[in-house]
Amino acid sequence: MARTVDLVVVGGGAMGLATAWQAAVRGHDVVLLERFERGHHHGASHGTTRNLNIAYDDGEYVDLVARARTLWDELAVVTDTPLLDLVGVVNHGRPDMLRRMRELHAERGVDSEFVAPGDAGRRWTGLRFETDVLWVPDSGRIRAADALAAFERVATELGAEVRWSTPVTGIEIEGDDRARVVTADEEYLAPRVVVTAGAWTEGLVGGLARLPRLVVTQEQPAHFRVTDDDAVWPGFNHRPDPDGGDDAWWYGPVYGMLTPGEGVKAGWHRTGPVTDPDARSYLPEPVQFEALRRYAREWLPGVDAETADPISCTYTSTDTEDFVLDRVGPLVVGAGFSGHGFKFTPLVGELLVDLVEDGEVPARFRQLGSA
Repeated sequence: MARTVDLVVVGGGAMGLATAWQAAVRGHDVVLLERFERGHHHGASHGTTRNLNIAYDDGEYVDLVARARTLWDELAVVTDTPLLDLVGVVNHGRPDMLRRMRELHAERGVDSEFVAPGDAGRRWTGLRFETDVLWVPDSGRIRAADALAAFERVATELGAEVRWSTPVTGIEIEGDDRARVVTADEEYLAPRVVVTAGAWTEGLVGGLARLPRLVVTQEQPAHFRVTDDDAVWPGFNHRPDPDGGDDAWWYGPVYGMLTPGEGVKAGWHRTGPVTDPDARSYLPEPVQFEALRRYAREWLPGVDAETADPISCTYTSTDTEDFVLDRVGPLVVGAGFSGHGFKFTPLVGELLVDLVEDGEVPARFRQLGSA
């Protein structure tokens, strides 16, 4: 006999765990099902650190980061866990984009300032700069692995059930307020099912709702050994100048941060090869990886570029890089976080539970259609 619950969450990465937390806070009887074991490295949520950067050239995203920051602070308080290291973030390259970011900050009261490249180089000796730098001090580093543990802990303390190593073999829509979720050893009936399955989203819900195009790529950042022990390391984002010939060899924007105990993490953003999440090599594409080492040689004087220790993760991206947060009947989908979603994790959980409760989310995220 099927077990009846208020809500089933399919996918136990960052977004699914945040959804379970928010659902449990609101009193829902929630079960989360994750196909892999706790702490696995097959998706997009593993790893020790992520950047918390408020520098967007889109006002709505700036506002959403501010809302997410409030929830990060709330999670840290209720779990008594430090989750944010406010080491700041430096943004350089693409002066037109940086000016727009600064204008949005000024409109919204976000603390940021331009720093001349020479001054920036003396202040942050591990990095090299050729253009003005947009410094955002109230930003920094998210302790990503600690955050996953915190979400799970507080959700289960509030009554949520998290089942690891439990693949979902099928989701069946049985009405506007009824769905069946099938695993190898149990079935669940619920008025709402939230799918936060990352690279596996299309396979789980492609026949149940019309999704926007989702492209799964294997991304391949790396950790580099720090050689400048005196360097101060903010998070960093570096965008190529589309009109600058010197950047022609770049694959795309570069992001990075210090990961304590592991080195400086750096990577190309959203440039990895398209992949099947069930048939990945987990090995870096060699040409892109060598280009990343070249970037480190030229732009990260505080690291040893030859010590690159590769990391493998997936991005699931929409064409616009806007997330998919939407509902069709009993099915709610959170997907397409496009490599910049982690900073929004607690807010995504809140928005997905809003959809569970027939609430609204920003229109740009309503990207589902009926199958």
